[in-house]
Amino acid sequence: MKRSKDQVKSHAISLLFGSKWVRCRIYVAAATILIVSIAGAAALAQSQTTSNPSIGEQVSPPDVVAPVKPHAAAPYESSAILSLPKMFARQWQSSYVGLPRDEFESAEDNQSLKLSLKETIYLALRNNPGLAAVALDPVASTESVQSANAVFDPQISSQVDVQKQATPVSSPFQNPGSVAIVQKMYDWNFGLSKVLSSTNGTLGLTFNNNRELTNTSFSPVNPVYTPEIVMSLSQPLLQNFGWQFATIQVRLAQSAQRTAQWNYSSSLNDFVQRIGNDYWGVVMAEENLKVQQEALKFNLDLVRVNRASVNHGMMAPVNLTEALSAAATARANVQAAQAGVDVAETTVRQDVGFNPGNAVLAQVIEPADAPNTGQAAAETDNEAFKQMLDYSPALAGMRESIRSAVIQVKYAQNQMLPQLNLGAQFGITSEAGNSKCTATISVPTYANCFDPSGPTVPPGHNNAAELPFAGGYGSSLNSMFNFSFYDYAAVIGFSMPLDNAAPQAALAQARISLNETRLQYRQALYQAALQVKSALANLSAYVQQVESTKEATSYAEESLHDVGVEFRIGTATTNQLLQYQSNLVTAQGNEVQADVGLENARLALWHAEGTLLQRFNINFQLHEPSQSPWYSRF
Repeated sequence: MKRSKDQVKSHAISLLFGSKWVRCRIYVAAATILIVSIAGAAALAQSQTTSNPSIGEQVSPPDVVAPVKPHAAAPYESSAILSLPKMFARQWQSSYVGLPRDEFESAEDNQSLKLSLKETIYLALRNNPGLAAVALDPVASTESVQSANAVFDPQISSQVDVQKQATPVSSPFQNPGSVAIVQKMYDWNFGLSKVLSSTNGTLGLTFNNNRELTNTSFSPVNPVYTPEIVMSLSQPLLQNFGWQFATIQVRLAQSAQRTAQWNYSSSLNDFVQRIGNDYWGVVMAEENLKVQQEALKFNLDLVRVNRASVNHGMMAPVNLTEALSAAATARANVQAAQAGVDVAETTVRQDVGFNPGNAVLAQVIEPADAPNTGQAAAETDNEAFKQMLDYSPALAGMRESIRSAVIQVKYAQNQMLPQLNLGAQFGITSEAGNSKCTATISVPTYANCFDPSGPTVPPGHNNAAELPFAGGYGSSLNSMFNFSFYDYAAVIGFSMPLDNAAPQAALAQARISLNETRLQYRQALYQAALQVKSALANLSAYVQQVESTKEATSYAEESLHDVGVEFRIGTATTNQLLQYQSNLVTAQGNEVQADVGLENARLALWHAEGTLLQRFNINFQLHEPSQSPWYSRF
């Protein structure tokens, strides 16, 4: 990888034409060299500047790794009160939202960006739509926490109604002077209830009001106002009660939200490795194309030399035939290598997804980095395993699942208890209205203390007594707080199934699920350790392969040079020259694979350890969804 492949066939070609042999090594030029094997944190913290200033902020460290910051879901939320009129209006609008129409301005964006690996990763993190979709999962799970807290949201209720009833009289004594008994009632009631986050009890407060008006003379107070205030409490004492039991669903939602964040971090870990593999895949494809192009150049030159020698009778025709066959094979290899470059470039450009031109194929990404084939930093198994335990997002997500399973067991254990509920209620009421005089058997029923059209009966006489409820609605409210009229109730209820089979089964299932989750975590831990161990072994092997393939390429060059000398003086055949040239092409291809394999091995180790994001200055931070609304604190 370090040496340019324009030297691949230069030895033999120069010998064929009798020129002086010049051995050279040309290194691939790069705009920025990414040293991904440096273990020091200072080198990793160095900021990368873009080689194309037009994309500016796109290649700076992205701020996409904390998708659940406070108010992250605000763009998707609606105001509890202010949005209601608009929502109501939408219910009556005839609108149709169809599927999006995919319209592109061009088939391919031919602009290209020459970027380092780190810049390419930053660009991909900002523009890949698949990753952006995954990033919405933690945001959506934040709303699940809000939904779990909603049980503590105070509930207000109101009811205003009017009722009128007119029934015929069935007796001349029911309502003298009228053929019907008419009743009209007005109610305006209000209520407030709240589930207590401390005890899981339900506290209620109701304010009921009634106004009743009738035409019957037998109603001593008409119209009559009857207000009532009632306070109630329903409190579980065994089942559904306990320390922080009321918030158990909130804690489950918070645990699920943390799991969603770890899953997103794991997706980020996979995505960064994929972009790295894509990037080095382009480098390997381009270097392989150079090798095959130089091989084709060598074979075409050999065809010209052998054709001239055959035409002058200095060489048998079979030598030309062998050279032509080798040239045709080399041409096919170039075509295949070019297809490999196209596929690799398309893969990385679509995974990055930087598409300002709105084309079907996004902009081309040209690698600016060459593989660093320096000695890999030594890392022991214990150090790598410790990194894995500390930073692996997959393992952290499974540990959070264990936490959730423990809470589920606690819930199931509580449901095993019998139901013992306490209910308490206290209410006050009063009455006021147009108070009549109470008639006796010797006084006509139409006697009314306030009606000037009828006979007036003075208060305090033996024949009638005025009721003490005179006044309007305001009087009824004032007298209510004298606590002269009240009611209270207290009840304790107990229930329990004799076999209690359903809670027992649920508890057994919760315990099984917890044990299953623990075993799955242990298995995942073993697999993660296997991946780390394998990555360490592969990294060590690639370090040695880089040195070995480098030596193999050097020896193949020497061999081709020596055979070229023999071919020039006629002691070596065309077949022998082609064989050594083929050996050099194979050695150089192996060197390319080893150099790129070393980079991919580093990525694989960092991925297995969970440190891949940190290696590229992508600082993932877990957000604790513990911001509870005010109503969930009491």
